[in-house]
Amino acid sequence: MRLRTLSPALVFITLVLATTASAQTPLPETPLIAIYKDLHTHPELSHQEERTSAILAQALREAGYTVTDHIGLYPDGSHAFGVVAILKNGPGPTLLIRADMDALPIVEETGLPYASHVTVTNAAGQKVGVMHACGHDIHTTVLIGTARAMAANKSQWHGTLMLIGQPSEESIDGAKALLADHLYERFGRPDKIIGLHDINTLAAGQVGILAGPAMASSTSIDVVIHGIGGHGSAPQLGRDPITLAALYIMQIQTIVSREEDPQDPSVVTVGDIHGGTRRNIIPDSVKLELTTRAFTPHARQVIITGLQQMAAGLTNSAGLPPDKAVTVTVLDDESAPVQINDPTLTANVQATLIKTLGAPNVITVQKMMGSEDVGVLSLNQQIPLVYLRLGAMDPAKLAAAEAQGKTLPGLHTSRFEPLPEPTIATGVKTMTAVATSLLQ
Repeated sequence: MRLRTLSPALVFITLVLATTASAQTPLPETPLIAIYKDLHTHPELSHQEERTSAILAQALREAGYTVTDHIGLYPDGSHAFGVVAILKNGPGPTLLIRADMDALPIVEETGLPYASHVTVTNAAGQKVGVMHACGHDIHTTVLIGTARAMAANKSQWHGTLMLIGQPSEESIDGAKALLADHLYERFGRPDKIIGLHDINTLAAGQVGILAGPAMASSTSIDVVIHGIGGHGSAPQLGRDPITLAALYIMQIQTIVSREEDPQDPSVVTVGDIHGGTRRNIIPDSVKLELTTRAFTPHARQVIITGLQQMAAGLTNSAGLPPDKAVTVTVLDDESAPVQINDPTLTANVQATLIKTLGAPNVITVQKMMGSEDVGVLSLNQQIPLVYLRLGAMDPAKLAAAEAQGKTLPGLHTSRFEPLPEPTIATGVKTMTAVATSLLQ
């Protein structure tokens, strides 16, 4: 009997997929899973991804790519930890595959044997935990696996691969930092961009896709409410900014419920409050840090205008002098556009996914209010982009939760727990198949 010889890439993917075998026949941990667990145990916050980027850069060099690290320039002049890897394979298009690397200031509570116990001191002097609560460790590992598979299977594609390890996605300034450091001028402008993000609403082995607007824009806004400080026993002698902040927080919730078109979804969230030093001191000011989400420029502007008008109204109602007026500052450097999947490219990618994974495992998903700065790399949709959602949950746990009308712990929570082996295997298989089909 004549046996078919597998290409090195298929051998590699087969070894990765072998980790999805039954728990009754456990297999040794694969190199990719070891990388993932190491990254998960040692997460790094935005602007601090030195170790992660070094691991990624070394892995891509070993796979045969030309690698440049420390790419990215922040507004303060400091350099980012971006990684750019290039593999040229004859004439053809240039495909950019992007993965983000940073973690979040969250104390991990999964109880996993490889859980993070990292703590750092933030800019406010607070000790905070650090966790890959958004799965960027999954993304980075999938990028390494895809890089190896594509390098081992060069006879199946032609063109140029540009792999990006992006820093600072969580602070929404990583993609802008790459462009500020002349990413495309230095390494070439891609013809297409693909990427993926893990998700807690799909089982490992499944991939979600949606044409058109898929993720909302994100706008970061700082609001400073000034007051007149004093002793906590004599509030009548000043103006308490903490009380004013409470009034403002409740009032701005009506922007979405009463000023936005209900058919044009938007979100206003106050995620951070800073004010006061002791219980018996009325402070001079309170700072609110907001994130807002929208799918249209109009909805975004309704939010900004509402925040400004309500700030002016609060200033007047509190009888504050002009120098104590409430200030609203839009942080353009920490904002991201609507993430839009190019319809034509999406149709092509979806056909490849169905061929690769089978139709039941390719799910048409709904748009979500979560945001991503990957769209910045598309130069306002000048470069076609498709960003997939990678199922990351244990299928049995997901089914049990759905049967009870519940959801498993999701992104940005302390108990977010991807199932590593099948999630990473599916990610590598997916990205390799899509990349190969786009580089014909």
